[in-house]
Amino acid sequence: MDTYDCIRTKLDVREFDSKPVPAEVKLKVLEAARLTQSGMNSQDWRFILVQDPTRIRVLANDSTTGQWVSGANFAVIVLINPKFGFHLIDAGRAVQDMQLAAWNYGVVSRVFTGVKESELRRDFAIPQNLAHAITAGFGYPVKKILGKKNRHQLNEVAYLEKYGNPLEASQVT
Repeated sequence: MDTYDCIRTKLDVREFDSKPVPAEVKLKVLEAARLTQSGMNSQDWRFILVQDPTRIRVLANDSTTGQWVSGANFAVIVLINPKFGFHLIDAGRAVQDMQLAAWNYGVVSRVFTGVKESELRRDFAIPQNLAHAITAGFGYPVKKILGKKNRHQLNEVAYLEKYGNPLEASQVT
């Protein structure tokens, strides 16, 4: 899939089909995260693949905003080292790359950040020097995804030369 089309059509989904995602797709999703750029090439993120249905339910129970992940085929917990000032940017970039790689194979996803920290640490053996940044759940969609997004027009969110100066396509040289 063309990268722009991937970005244009990818939607977040919280309902997943029971069809299993092949191991090679899961590995490509994790490779996409590993290959993501990081601040000062620190590669400070770590990733926990959760694929056992029982463990996915534990992950859902450890969440305050992501109980829907219980229906996912797999999830990836993204850990970061908070000593780096750019750690949240690195986590966001890695998750975005994972989601785009998954969508390339027809696998949908959604993210959450709300967790019960002590339970998540205990249940997934997260070391004290790392922090949970974001978790993504993945699977095939229950229904066909059309990819129609409800977004502001470009001239409502982008400006030319200075804030408040509307950007019109005809002005881009």
